[in-house]
Amino acid sequence: MRKVHVVHAHPEPRSFCTAMAHEAQRRLTLRGDVVTFSDLYALDFDPVVRASDFSERANSDYLVYALEQRHALEHDAVAPDIQREVDALLSSDILMLVFPLYWFSVPAIVKGWIDRCFLSGALYGGKRIYARGGMAGKRAVIGVTLGGREHMFGEQGIHGELARGMLRHLLQGTLGYVGYEVLEPFFAWHVPYCSPEERADMMLRWGDFVERLDAQPSLTMPRLEDYDDIFRPLPQVASR
Repeated sequence: MRKVHVVHAHPEPRSFCTAMAHEAQRRLTLRGDVVTFSDLYALDFDPVVRASDFSERANSDYLVYALEQRHALEHDAVAPDIQREVDALLSSDILMLVFPLYWFSVPAIVKGWIDRCFLSGALYGGKRIYARGGMAGKRAVIGVTLGGREHMFGEQGIHGELARGMLRHLLQGTLGYVGYEVLEPFFAWHVPYCSPEERADMMLRWGDFVERLDAQPSLTMPRLEDYDDIFRPLPQVASR
């Protein structure tokens, strides 16, 4: 039995993206997984980093957010909405993010969720990154809806690489950075302009993807063993 935390962000509760999130929840629950679900818009989640995120401060005169995260974690002084998400992240085996692509990136509310909930000291810190990160041994996956067609992306596409290009900040710089094994993403293409039949086919493909998470390939992340303790590349020894 796996524990999966689904985090969803779309302002329209009748959207295809929201339907994807709920279909993932349904399929995972049916297969016996324990699923927690955070709809950031429904929760009215505040994406803005503030000093008030901490009920007790290490330094009340000058805010260094990551240092205050560590202090608050040690002193049980994290805001309740953050603590709820951190508890779900730490107790889950898989994190699933479901969101629309906005301007080559995540919606602001998702970025704010990361900024506030990926706590320094809990998920990462110092040399605890990538395979040594706090989420090592866990997996993360994203399901993304977008208006573009598939041929617009990739090495020859007008927009360039999607997973290994414009979303690298999320897949490597966030999820991989804190230790997750990051699975290949699922993209639902051209959603606002598809026919109902095309959307139904996409939903079936998404459902199959969700049910086959254990078989999905993962993205390659930097190997810490290729670097020294301050992450400079080690000299390569020529093979004979």
